[in-house]
Amino acid sequence: MKHIAALQAVVTADEFDREPTAAELDAIERELPLVFAEVELLDVRISLLDRMPSELDQRRIRRARNKVLTVRRDLSNRLDSGEAA
Repeated sequence: MKHIAALQAVVTADEFDREPTAAELDAIERELPLVFAEVELLDVRISLLDRMPSELDQRRIRRARNKVLTVRRDLSNRLDSGEAA
C-alpha cells in the first residue's frame, strides 16, 4: 500500500483565509453609504423590469441616481482631502 503525504513541510493559511484588518474594516465602513445608495438604485431598477416606468418611476430613478452620484462625489472629496487616508 502506498502512503500519501503532503508535499509541503508546513501548510500555512492562505492570505484569503484571514480576517480583515482594522484598516480594511474602516475602508468598508467609509464606503457603506455608497453601497447603500447603489442598492437603492438597483431596487428601483428591479421594480421596473416588468413594466414601463411612469413619471413617478422616472423621478424615483433620477433621485436614486443622483443620490449615488452625490455619495460618490462626497467620498471622492474626502479621499482627495486626505481625511479618509
